[in-house]
Amino acid sequence: MYHVVIGVDDDAEHALACVEEVAKLPGEPDEKEVTLVHSFTDNPSGASATQIHSVREAGEFLEDRGIEYDVNESSGDPAEVIIEFADEEDADLIVTAGRKRSPAGKALFGSVTQTVILNSDRPVMVTGSTKRKR
Repeated sequence: MYHVVIGVDDDAEHALACVEEVAKLPGEPDEKEVTLVHSFTDNPSGASATQIHSVREAGEFLEDRGIEYDVNESSGDPAEVIIEFADEEDADLIVTAGRKRSPAGKALFGSVTQTVILNSDRPVMVTGSTKRKR
């Protein structure tokens, strides 16, 4: 069994792009354990991560495919939270979504993704397009 940590923001398309790629990884569904990590930077209503639409969508996708998952919620800098959690859990892979950027911006991926790539000692998968084909 291998453990995958997915950083989930508030964008359901990003979350679904990540879980779709995890589902495609080699091995049977019962050989994959996934943790969806959501970090609140502002949460005045006191919501839990499982109330966030993108987290619910990602969880339902995994559940429908028989992939075991759990949800970790935290607060603080999302990149730091993802990296620290992956280190604490000795995760095998971190997955995060890239954002569509201008030609100049493509080199920068986005601040959370870029920070995770540059500061993690673990393999990082960045998913492709955030727009799903219908």
